[in-house]
Amino acid sequence: MTEPTPRPARPRPAVMSLTDAAAERVRSIIARSDKPVAGLRVGVKNGGCAGMEYTVEFAEEAGRFDEVVEDKGVKVLIDPKAILYLLGTQMDFKTDKFSAQFVFNNPNQTSACGCGESVAITPVRSEIADAHA
Repeated sequence: MTEPTPRPARPRPAVMSLTDAAAERVRSIIARSDKPVAGLRVGVKNGGCAGMEYTVEFAEEAGRFDEVVEDKGVKVLIDPKAILYLLGTQMDFKTDKFSAQFVFNNPNQTSACGCGESVAITPVRSEIADAHA
């Protein structure tokens, strides 16, 4: 009996992508830092009236289990606890009359509070998630 031929591994989908505006803003933020920055770390935390909040902060170095996303010439580090909440998310940067902020277009987001500061997100449960395990 012959051994079955193993299936080739599928490429892992990127956890997150960036719009041109978001990439430009990340570049600008990193360029203005007064200390070396490896990238911008994105995650989620419990909080707000809808249950979760996105987090964005400088990362001096990549964490051991961070997911590294390189898109449009910038590096974003995804907190490993946030991967299943952020799969398929597009990070954008919007400026309007009253604010300038990163906006997350997240297919896993099920609702948001009225003030826009917190969201409800359902973690991904599919073969896509298995690709990141």
